[in-house]
Amino acid sequence: MTKKQSSRKLRVGILFGGRSGEHEVSIRSAASILDAIDRNKYEVVPIAITKRGLWLTPGESQRMLEGAKPSAATRKSSPGTNLVHQANVLPGRFDVIFPVLHGTFGEDGTIQGLLELADIAYVGSGVLGSATGMDKVVMKQLFTAAGLPQTPHVGMLRNRWQAEPKRCIAHIETHLAYPVFVKPANLGSSVGISKVHNRAELTGAMNLAASFDRKLIVEQGVGGPGAKPRELEVAVLGNDAPEASVVGEIVPGAEFYDYDAKYVSDNSVPIIPAKLSKQEAKQIREMAIAAFRACDCSGLARVDFLMEPAGKGKKSRIYLNEINTMPGFTSISMYPKLWQASGLSYKKLIDRLIQLAVQRHAEKTQTTYTR
Repeated sequence: MTKKQSSRKLRVGILFGGRSGEHEVSIRSAASILDAIDRNKYEVVPIAITKRGLWLTPGESQRMLEGAKPSAATRKSSPGTNLVHQANVLPGRFDVIFPVLHGTFGEDGTIQGLLELADIAYVGSGVLGSATGMDKVVMKQLFTAAGLPQTPHVGMLRNRWQAEPKRCIAHIETHLAYPVFVKPANLGSSVGISKVHNRAELTGAMNLAASFDRKLIVEQGVGGPGAKPRELEVAVLGNDAPEASVVGEIVPGAEFYDYDAKYVSDNSVPIIPAKLSKQEAKQIREMAIAAFRACDCSGLARVDFLMEPAGKGKKSRIYLNEINTMPGFTSISMYPKLWQASGLSYKKLIDRLIQLAVQRHAEKTQTTYTR
């Protein structure tokens, strides 16, 4: 940070909305951050992107946060035209962008690439970390390379499923046992995810997931029929020297922790810290940092685990489920709650994330891009 920057407020853009199925979640996250951020330290500018991909002015962005629709003129604009003239949409230079964009076109490396080209510091993982953390198939390949335990899974492309559904079903049933979870590979917040108990439910679940992404993943459930696994989560914070929070547990109010259980219903119960032995908690926290590094993440991530219940003559086992490089920041989201339980308040967490963004951007000045 320069002396000039340190003598004034940092100008921080809170970027939210976007074209993904997690648009509404993003708005909630942004509203929570805007409510908590220290206005004495930062000049804060809301920047919304509509579901069509239009970038809104700060004034219209604020109105979106308040539930209003974009103006008629903005609705008639084409996304390409809006981006060409985004200098009018985003007046002035930003010190840091906080891209609170969950899912496609926000958490997958696309917006990160734009910010890299613009040479603006931003919160969270870079292009590679965001892309690998978003694609569950590639993510699991990296976890396998790092020697991290996972449940059996099968990935396939949408066009293969649509062309050969019977062969795909046979392939899934050859490699996995019911119940299974069918997911779009590139989405979060449990959008498009189904728990499938038998073949009769599989086709509908695959079609649903295929409506959200060209790549699908099917994962074997942990615990088997009638046995629910424990759902555990760890928040990771940092760049090259990441730290892990205490371990938390979610007891879903539904059969699994789906979209409604996360953001609509209040029946799911968070337990922070989770009731684990010291050794179990240590193992999970170490695995969380290993997963963070395996995907080349930075800034922040929430890492999710499944713990198989102990059975007759069988110890419980811990499986790495997935990593989320831009986890929810709503008032009931686990990521800020886990850090609060670890001694870092919501406001200080936002400060720390902005500091990490500035540090990561400054570190890049050591890299030579020309001969």
